[in-house]
Amino acid sequence: MKKSVLVIAGEVSGDLHAAKAVQAVKARSPETVFWGIGGDDLRAEGVELLQHTDQMGVMGIVEVLKQYRFFKQVFQQVLDEVDKREPDAALLVDYPGFNLCLAAELKKRGVKVYYYISPKVWAWNKKRIPKMAQVIDRLMVIFPFEVEVFKDTGLQVDFVGNPLVAQIDDFISREAKPLPWRSERRIALLPGSRKQEIERILPTMLEAAKKLEAQFPGLSFMIATPNARIEKIVNEQIIQCLEKPARLDVICGNAREAMRQAEAAIVTSGTATLETALIGTPHILVYKTSGLTFWLGKKLVKIAHVGLVNIIAGRPVCPEILQDAATPEALAASTAQLMDDTPERKAMLEGYAEVRQLLGAKKAAENVAAILCGDE
Repeated sequence: MKKSVLVIAGEVSGDLHAAKAVQAVKARSPETVFWGIGGDDLRAEGVELLQHTDQMGVMGIVEVLKQYRFFKQVFQQVLDEVDKREPDAALLVDYPGFNLCLAAELKKRGVKVYYYISPKVWAWNKKRIPKMAQVIDRLMVIFPFEVEVFKDTGLQVDFVGNPLVAQIDDFISREAKPLPWRSERRIALLPGSRKQEIERILPTMLEAAKKLEAQFPGLSFMIATPNARIEKIVNEQIIQCLEKPARLDVICGNAREAMRQAEAAIVTSGTATLETALIGTPHILVYKTSGLTFWLGKKLVKIAHVGLVNIIAGRPVCPEILQDAATPEALAASTAQLMDDTPERKAMLEGYAEVRQLLGAKKAAENVAAILCGDE
């Protein structure tokens, strides 16, 4: 009998990590059928999608509330399919606002819940930890310090390794692909994978790029986007933006290659910051959201740093330029410190080596597959 597994990955990064896990499961158990919510990477692995991540990738309390009706409909659609298909298990990947609520409903229905990439409850809501222990059967975490967070809860927690480590190592081992840079001095711009992020952050990035161009003659810039939909949003923003560099191009689907070939990068807060660090390109982190969301976030978040690199290191490795402080002048000044052989650049690269060591060398996708298949 075929094993049926529900998989939920509501964002671009989760889609990639979920796809690698699905691929590893199918190598062990080819008859396993996956279906649920994901993006292009899960679809490429043969997963039947009920909804695409393009519609699901919304971040921020205010932004989510605006689409509450849509998310409620999708939530019910998933439950209806669960009742119809009666899956053997569920693989929920990150995306906590949706997935923790879903885990509770799945638990009521007797579906075994595997949660991969833990919600960052250690940062913003430790009160959720007991509830997670009640609704999750097994939690697979990607940062070593997270195991201790769930100590004495009764929840089985496994540090499976960070999926980016193996992915980046594999990427770095491959020959570089040519990209349409317009000069030898290069800066990558990564404005995020969500519409509201791009609209808020990209104009500031472009204005900062113009200032850097004036300071470092011959600079060229490349914006990397995850898919065609985001590429269209980026191009619309570029057309509207009056202050932008002369040498600017947009590529789709080659973000890591752009990171690797760049001298430095300006990156929107998220998984891409850790990717950039593991690739070894110095970067600054930038983030802007709605005023209300930022205010609420400051009230809720209980950690000293926003960026994953700094959180893992436990100290500032990369500059974090947030909200009102994220001006074109500030972005340009911080990026300028990373150009050429500066002390700031050297210190950041040393911090990257420390982060890589802390993450270890476990192969996350294979470990997740072993757990899902009952081998561990």
